[in-house]
Amino acid sequence: MPANKTALVISAHAADFVWRCGGAIALHAALGYDVTVLCLSFGERGESAKLWKQEGMTLDRVKDARRAEANRAAEKLGVHDLVCLDLGDYPLELTREDKNSVVEVIRKVQPRFMLSHSKYDPYNTDHMYATQVALECRMIAQAWGHNPGEKVLGAPQLYLFEPHQTEQMCWKPDTFLDITPVWDKKRAAIECMEGQEHLWEYYTRVAINRANHFKRNSGGQSGGRDCKYAEGFESIFPRTVDEL
Repeated sequence: MPANKTALVISAHAADFVWRCGGAIALHAALGYDVTVLCLSFGERGESAKLWKQEGMTLDRVKDARRAEANRAAEKLGVHDLVCLDLGDYPLELTREDKNSVVEVIRKVQPRFMLSHSKYDPYNTDHMYATQVALECRMIAQAWGHNPGEKVLGAPQLYLFEPHQTEQMCWKPDTFLDITPVWDKKRAAIECMEGQEHLWEYYTRVAINRANHFKRNSGGQSGGRDCKYAEGFESIFPRTVDEL
């Protein structure tokens, strides 16, 4: 393990990490984690409609704008390292060489936990493909026979952050994280994503709703401690603990 505690987010597009786990990033950064965010694409084709409506817009200009937004948001959240592979979107497709690059990042970071998208997303197949890639590359990073001599990955939990329409994604959260102490940082990061301003209030409401679920589950049937903003996650692998 690296000297510092580490975490890794694998984001299909440049804004996904902000809406879906910006609170977790900021909270763990404040706890001393080095959080790396790996963006597989900028979302330049499919998630930048506001930019494309501007006269004379080009693909390179959209990418530049989305890169700048992601950099500003990462700074607001306290991201340790923002890695952008620029692999294209709609559709997102990775070659074996591309996947090896993802494995290199995973092995370099040696994350204590990872975050990515829901396993199913019929509205945006880039999202579920990113999680397929995350699972495959996590497996490869654990293999002693892949680039022998490198430090292999342990067994970090992969948490799936909340998709846009949970009922259609078969996503069922089993973990709620109180992000109230860092909500101002997440909201500031959200407002960096100017190309998708229509989502600012939506994801604020999501955080408020998940706070209610946090309170309902944090203290038994009588209700738990107060929480104003929260994020929900679904864990992929069993958790091993010494006490409940």
